Formats: sequence, structure tokens, C-alpha cells
Amino acid sequence: MRFETFVALRYLFALRKQSFISIVSLFAVCGVAIGVGALIVVIGVMNGFSTDFQEKILGVNAHIMVTSLRGGIKDYEKLADEASRVQGVVGVTPFVYSEVMLSTRSGVKGVVLRGIDPATSDSVLSLSKDMVSGDVTNLEGHGDFPGIIVGSELAKRLGLTQGSEVNLLSPSGRSGSAGFTPRVRRFIVAGIFRTGMFEYDSSLGYVSIPAARKLLGFKGDVVSGLEISVDDVYNVEQISGDLREAIGSFTVYVRHWQEMNANLFAALKLEKTAMFIILAMIVLVGSFSIVTSLVMLVIQKTKDIAVLMSIGANVASIRRIFMLQGTFIGLAGTFIGFLIGVPVSLLLKKYQFIKLPSNVYPVDYLPVRLEAFDLVAIGAAAFLLCFLATIYPARRAAALSPSEALRYE
Repeated sequence: MRFETFVALRYLFALRKQSFISIVSLFAVCGVAIGVGALIVVIGVMNGFSTDFQEKILGVNAHIMVTSLRGGIKDYEKLADEASRVQGVVGVTPFVYSEVMLSTRSGVKGVVLRGIDPATSDSVLSLSKDMVSGDVTNLEGHGDFPGIIVGSELAKRLGLTQGSEVNLLSPSGRSGSAGFTPRVRRFIVAGIFRTGMFEYDSSLGYVSIPAARKLLGFKGDVVSGLEISVDDVYNVEQISGDLREAIGSFTVYVRHWQEMNANLFAALKLEKTAMFIILAMIVLVGSFSIVTSLVMLVIQKTKDIAVLMSIGANVASIRRIFMLQGTFIGLAGTFIGFLIGVPVSLLLKKYQFIKLPSNVYPVDYLPVRLEAFDLVAIGAAAFLLCFLATIYPARRAAALSPSEALRYE
């Protein structure tokens, strides 16, 4: 063991004899530990929200969407075949999109209607996994009426169950002598889904593409666009560029999920950074306590420092002794903070004992996701703040003159 480390440890363990300095050092350790623990939990929750949002958004929506600039795509089967050959594309499905009114005896609600192809939708959407009752294959129809799948919150609001009858009113109606007449068609609730995001569960409905075409008055074999899934959701920029080159048409528009949800994820990233800075202030307060305890220790150990320097210890060694002592306090606080933050985060993740109102927040629990990079960054930031706090007391100790310190002893 090096001389500086040996002396720093002896001073550290001797603090119990100086009760006041010991209490200040204990507060320093507690301040660092609480700051590190709070940082781990909060950053884990922020990561959980971001990841949960992304999974839910990419479950309901595709990674890449190809839409027409002229209102619809006619030769979509050829377009889907070209898109499926692009490297990185794992699934392609057509869709029809519109906003309609859904009416029942219990009330009326505006919904976003999406026509899908049950045969290919599983390769892109997570609808089959989100089903609470019924099945996606039931969209093909029940007797004389086509099927519709609605969200759980929408079903709860209108009192719908599997097998209930609803009417869909399309805004693309007909104008006649009696004025404008909307298209109305009756559907049977073929299933109910739940994503966990109130926005989707309360305002989204799925029907088959032929039923959507008939309701909306589409002429011919036309769809609104193509939904595409990829093998790497973070490489959508490159794959989107390859798709534009492969399609080679100026009448279609290719957009990926990062473009369509840029504002949401930018806001989440900003909130995560802000929370990191705010909670790092707790660690900073703990580091100030380290400064206080080391300054008082330097004052108390003035004679010891003078003796050490008189028997050969140089300025650098004295500086390292006090820097090491403050560093040990910071490491202890950081370690205890990890012992607090990581288990609390894992318990939150496993048991989800903090519930959120689903009609206020997009999720009904606190999602937690711990990432190695964030844990390393938190530990490094705490260690750096504690290390910087040792510089001033260590320089004060190294600047002492042995002759001045021992003059009146």
C-alpha cells in the first residue's frame, strides 16, 4: 500500500474520534448517496417512459409509411413487392386511413378508422398481441355486416362488447336534391384491443380494407398507403433513403417514425437531461459537505501535516493524502447510492406498485428501464463532483509551512 493511501485511510477511520468532523463526513456520504440513488431511479423512469412510448407507438404505427401525394395508391401490390426487396425491410402491409363518426345507442364518438389486411398486418402491427377479446381474423365479417375492432377505452365509454352493433358515418357522402347525405354502414364489434395508451385505446378502430373502401366511397383497388416494418428501428433513415431509390416515384411520400414523432421524443430527451442536471445538484450539495469536512480536518491536522513534511513528505504527497480521503468519501456515497437506486428501480419495474390514472397519462404505471450507459454516467458524474471537491482542501494542506505550523508547539 502506498504511503499516501495508508495515511488517508488512517485519517478516514480516525474520524470517529472527532465527532463533529465525523458527523459532517457522514452527511457528505448521505448527500452523495441520496443524489445518486435519486438519479438512478428518475433516469430509469425517464428511460422507461421513452422506451414504452416508442414500443407502443411502433406497435400501433409502422416504422416507415409510404403515402400518395395524389390521394391514394392504385398499384400498391407492385409497390409493396418493390419495398419488400429493400434490405432491412421485414414486413409490408397496405392500409386505408380516415376519420369517421361511430354511433351507438349509448352515444356518438369520433374515431380514427384504419383499414388493414389481416393476412399481412401481423408483420408490421402489434394488434394481434394487444387483443383483449376477439381476433383480427374476425374482421372479414359476421353474416351481413363487416367486423370492427375498437379500443378498450372506447368500448368502455360506449358500453361495447364483442358482438355489439355500431354504425359508422363517413364524411365522404353524397350530395343530392335533399342536400349532403353521409355514408352510413353498420358494423359488428369483432374484438377489443388495449395498448395501454389512452389516446389510441379511446379513438382508434380497425376494419378490413374492403369494408373501409366501401364506407369511404373509394373507387377501385385503392389504398391510402403502405406500412413497413424494418429490422433495425434506429436505421430507418438509411432504409427510407433506399426505399425512395427503389420506388423511384415522385407521386409517393416516404416518412419514418423518427420524423413523425420528432417533437415527442425531443421533449422526452430534454426532460431527461433537465432532470439529470437538477438531481445532480443533490450530489453537488454532498460534495460541498466533503469540502467542509476536509477543511476542518486540515485545520485539526496542521501539526501532523507539518511533521510529515519535516520528515520528508513532499507537497504532492500531502495533496494526494487529502484528495484520496475525499475521494474515498465520494466513492462510499456513490456505492451506497447504487445500493439504494438499483434495487428500488428493479422493484418498481417488477411490481409496478405506483399506479397512474390512465385518462391523464399515456401509461397506467411507472415504467422503468436501467441502461448501462446511464449508470456509468451517473457514477462518473458523482465521482467527478466529489473529486473536484477535494482540490481546494488538498491545496490548502499542501500550502502549509512546517516552520509556521510548529512554531508555537
